[in-house]
Order: sequence, then C-alpha cells, then structure tokens
Amino acid sequence: MEQTCSRCHQPVNAEDRYCPSCGLPQLVYTAESFTGAGQPDHWGEGVRDAGAIQWKPALRAALALAIPAGLFCSLLSPLGIFGLTFMVGAGAWVVALYLRSQRSAWITVAAGARIGLVTGVLGAWTAAAVTGLSLYARRFWLHQGSSLDESWRALLNRANQLWTSAGVDTQTIALLDAKLLTPEGRAGWVLASICFLMAMLLVLGVAGGALGARFLARPRRPES
Repeated sequence: MEQTCSRCHQPVNAEDRYCPSCGLPQLVYTAESFTGAGQPDHWGEGVRDAGAIQWKPALRAALALAIPAGLFCSLLSPLGIFGLTFMVGAGAWVVALYLRSQRSAWITVAAGARIGLVTGVLGAWTAAAVTGLSLYARRFWLHQGSSLDESWRALLNRANQLWTSAGVDTQTIALLDAKLLTPEGRAGWVLASICFLMAMLLVLGVAGGALGARFLARPRRPES
C-alpha cells in the first residue's frame, strides 16, 4: 500500500525522512528501521532537530537584530507606530540567520515562535530603556521640560476632543485632565505606555519568528 504524508496526503517513499511536498517529519516506519535502542534510525534525529533549538547561535542572531529594532520601536522614534514593523522583520530575520548557521535548516513554527519571543524580549527591554533614558535626558540634561509639557498638553487636548465626541461629560473630562496634568499622572501614563509598548513588541516578535519558520525554513529543509 502506498504511503502518504499525514499532513498533505502526498505520496512519500518509505525511506524519506521528510515529506518532499510540505517538509513534515515522517513518523511512519517499519520494524526493520529500529536500532538496538528501539528507535527508528532514519527519522529520529530529524524529528528532534525540527523542534530543538541551539540557543547559542540563536541568541547571537537575536542580539544582533533585536537591539537595533528596539531603537526604532521606542516611543520617541521618529518612525512612530510604523517602527513596530521592524520587530516583525527582526523576528523573521533572526530565524533566517539561525537556520543559515544550522546543519538542519527546517524547524517547527513553535520553535520559530520561541526564537521570536527571545527577540521580542530583547527588543522590548531595549525600547523601554531607550524611551526612559531619552525622556530623562531631554528633561534634566537638555532642559527641554517645557517642550515635553507642551507636547503632553497637546496630546491631552486631542484626547479631550475624542472623549467629547464619545459623549463624556465636561466635568469628567476636567477631572481627568486635573489628574493627568500632575507629575504623578504624567509618570503613570508614560509607564503604562512603555508597558503597552513592551507587550506589543513581544507579540510582534513571536509573530515574526513564527512567520520566519513557516515561510523561510521550508525551502531549506533537509532532503531525505
């Protein structure tokens, strides 16, 4: 009876380690394929390599790309929200560099997502550190506190317009302004914004790593 891949149902030769169509490790084997330890000798190593990660080269690639991506993704980046796309690209690029350094150039999407998570963590902390240091330097070293306060008031005015259009009463808006214009209110808002940015970068890093494993690894999968 002809063997087929359990994922794409394309014909697979008995000696193939991977499906020639989709790259899925083949777990179908005969009794003759067992070694003395009781493990199939023709696919066991490939299955382990597909989900295992060699973290030393993965961390080197993540450090090389996550830190620059974090710089572009900081709250004060001139790229604004478009800078977040750099984290998706960094996650995918790290997976590509990792695969280039490995003998087995096929990994699972879950393994790519884990590499992307590490990339996102490094990028998130870089973005948070750059944002905090930049705000501190502008206020206390460059004496641009008045410029920052004006930007903050302009942001509140735009928010007030949105709240008014949403039907929030004037008294509530005035109360929110009074709280957010205090030093504590501004600090809390900045801290919440940095935390939200870090969470977004983690998600985008994971997405980039998963996409990299899904689309970049398949052309480089090992042959049977």
